[in-house]
Order: sequence, then C-alpha cells, then structure tokens
Amino acid sequence: MTLEETKDTPAAADDYLKRRALRQGSAGWLLLTGLGVGYVVSGDYAGWNMGLQEGGFGGLAIATVLMGVMYACLVYALAELSAILPAAGGGYGFARRALGTWGGFLTGTAILIEYILAPAAISIFIGDYVESLGLFGLESSWPVYLACFVIFIGIHLWGVGEALRFSLIVTAIAVAALLIFAVGAFTEFNADGLNDIPADPAAFGANSWLPYGLLGIWAAVPFGMWFFLGVEGVPLAAEEAKDPVRSMPRALSLSMLILVLLAVLTFFASTGVRGSAAIQDAGNPLVVALQGDGDPTALSRFVNYAGLAGLVASFFSLIYAGSRQLFALSRAGYLPRFLSLTSRRKSPYLGLLIPGALGFALAAGTGNGGRMLNIAVFGATISYALMALSHIVLRRREPDLPRPYRTPGGIVTSSVAFVLALAALVATFLVDKDAAFIALGVYVVALAYFAFYSRHRLVASAPEEEFAALAAAEAELDRTLDRT
Repeated sequence: MTLEETKDTPAAADDYLKRRALRQGSAGWLLLTGLGVGYVVSGDYAGWNMGLQEGGFGGLAIATVLMGVMYACLVYALAELSAILPAAGGGYGFARRALGTWGGFLTGTAILIEYILAPAAISIFIGDYVESLGLFGLESSWPVYLACFVIFIGIHLWGVGEALRFSLIVTAIAVAALLIFAVGAFTEFNADGLNDIPADPAAFGANSWLPYGLLGIWAAVPFGMWFFLGVEGVPLAAEEAKDPVRSMPRALSLSMLILVLLAVLTFFASTGVRGSAAIQDAGNPLVVALQGDGDPTALSRFVNYAGLAGLVASFFSLIYAGSRQLFALSRAGYLPRFLSLTSRRKSPYLGLLIPGALGFALAAGTGNGGRMLNIAVFGATISYALMALSHIVLRRREPDLPRPYRTPGGIVTSSVAFVLALAALVATFLVDKDAAFIALGVYVVALAYFAFYSRHRLVASAPEEEFAALAAAEAELDRTLDRT
C-alpha cells in the first residue's frame, strides 16, 4: 500500500488502520501503574550496586538523586504530552509533533534500542539466577532464554489485558519482597558500613564519602538510572488505556512515587547492613547484604527467589513496550509496515515475534547482559533528551494547544530533564565506551534507512502523522490570516 492510497482514499486508509488496531480500553490506572513499576523493579535487585565501584556510597547517592530528579521532571513532562496525544507512539509521537519527521524517527529509534536490548540482557540475568538457584538441573542458560521469550511472548499474544494483569501480579510480588527485605535488613543497619570503600588519593576531591572523587559522581550516573530506567514507557500503552487523558498522568505520577520509595529503601538497607565494599561487585547484592559469606538464611532464600520475580516482571513489561514502539513506527511507515499487523486478539504479533527472536539470538550468542544494558542506557538517554526537548518546543510554539494536564513548573521542569539527560548521555562514555559506540553504530544504520527509504513512504493516516499534519495546517492558516 502506497502513501498516496492511504492518504487520498478514505476506504483504503480505513482498511489499513483496521488491520493495525489495538484493543482499546484494556488498561486502567492500576494496570498502568503496575506496568510503570514493572519496567523498573529488576533494577532494585541488581545492577545499581556497580555504581559503588564508580563513585562509592556518596557518589552513587548523589548520582541517584540527580537521576531521580531527571526522571521526575521527565515523567511530569510526559504526563502532559500523553494527555495531548494518547497514541501508541509515545515518545515518537510527541517528538513527531514538536520536531518533525526526523525528530520523531530519532526518538523512536532510541526508544527501540532501549526496549529491544534490555529484555535480551534481562533474560541473561534470569538464566544466571536459575543456574545459581540450582533450578531444573540446568548447566547451560540458553534454554532459559528461549523459555522466557516463548512463554512470555505467548502471554502477550493472548491479549493485552491478560498480559498486563500477569505483569501486575509478578510486579506486586517483587515489590512486596523488597519491602520485606528492607524491614529485615534495617534490623542490622550500621551507618559505619556506608563509607567503608577506601578513598583513592589520586582522585580529585576524594574523601570517605566520595572515595573516587568528584568525577566518581558522574561515572555513577548510569547506575543511578537503574532505579528508574523504563518508567518513561508508560505512555506507550495510551492507545490501549481506559480514559488515557486521566489515567496516564495518574499512573506516571504513582509509578514514580513508588520507585523513589523503593530506591531509598533498597539503597540504604543494602549498604547499611553489610557495607558498601561487600556488595559493590555482587551479582545479587541483596542476598549478599543479608548473608555475606555465611550460610543462606530463610530471608535471603526468599529474596533470592523474589529477585527472579523482579527480573521476570521487568522482562515481561519491556517486551510489551518494545512491541508497541515498533508497532507505532511501522504503522506510520518509518519501519516496514508489515510489522504493525495485528492478530484477531489485537496484538501486534510480528512486532512481538521478530524482536523476540532478535533478543534471544543476542542473549544466546553473546551472553553479555551488562554490555547490552549499557547499550540500552545509551539509547534511553538520547530519547529522554529528545522527549524533554519536545515538551519545551510545544510549550513555546503552541502555547494555546489544549492541555488536559499541565506539567508543574512548565518548561523549567522539562529543561531540567533535558540538561540532566545530556549529562547522563555523556556519562555512558565514562562507563562503557564500546557499548556507546555500538549503539551509535546501530543508530547510524537506522538513520540511513530512514534518510534513503522510509521517509519518502510515510503513512499520513497514522494517528501520530495526522496529529502533526493538523498542527501544520493550523499553522499555515494562522500565517495566511496574518498576511490578510
């Protein structure tokens, strides 16, 4: 189907969109909140603690506060944008309206890098957990990777309502376990262990709280993101939400409040019970914090199994987010259009199966979850900067645009998110240059595809494209009236 047919023939456009329809009204604010927390909760169980090796307790604490501010500001900006344009495109749709087709594609591609690489990485971590727990007698993890993609993509194919309810249940188990862990750990809390990493005398500004100096704060920024990474994906469910104008801002705000609480409890409980040095390189820091080098306890066993639930919740939610971003970009013609076809149950089946196959191949072929997560973080920081910029541009260029929800602080809020996102982007090069350059290479290939092929074949009837076209028409009318 050509662009001309979808644009000039109403019947053709209707048929095109009917074959690419999602199930509307499937998710209320509670399921959306569970989705927002589910994206992130695995980051509380592992990964963040590696920031202690970069900045120590003080450096990681400051980095986490800065990233918490960035995500809070970004979430409030996205709440406004998602109420203006409640479509499956999420960040791509917002940037398309504010920054044009190039801005939309740049943002959507960055989000795809995050949401395709992160599930592959998490499947590796799930495999490691299963092996460490001695489950099923497995000596190799690739069957676990395969089972993750097959089972959980199967649930998504069953239907979005069923998928989000499953996600809510698993997320609730993971969150409850974090609260139980915090209660148990705080009974043995010792503040002396927080700053027990020796200071590097060669580092500028180094002391007991900042053992790697001031630069350590910046190097710890990507790990401070792990407490919040993914929450920005909630607007990708807008087209399947009940009353998205009301439910999106509510779900985003509640998700962020829950994540801040979990970050504070997990960070202080883990470092205070065993010391920062003991958990800084642990693959399972919460379990190490509870048992150290001793025998497993009932609580540590429980947290170990709950960590698996947290990984499953994030894996499952990120599969959903990636499929919806791919669906929206494909429906609008930025990517091959067949990827946005939906099944009888209104699931974008190819948008689930193809990224799933790619994720499994990456997991089984590399086994390097840390590298893939660093690539995902690089993509995420680019998308954050562009989404924050979209909010700023729309506020300035279209001040009279109807806004059912308005960001507290306006462009000051989104400007803070923009600056901190750029700082986080630069910080990724401090942690893993190879990952940053790999992500950059993928980005360049995607941009070449858009520049030479897909930008000439966009689908005007796609919701995000219609929204942008309407804005262009209104602007042209205003200019005409000004000249007369």
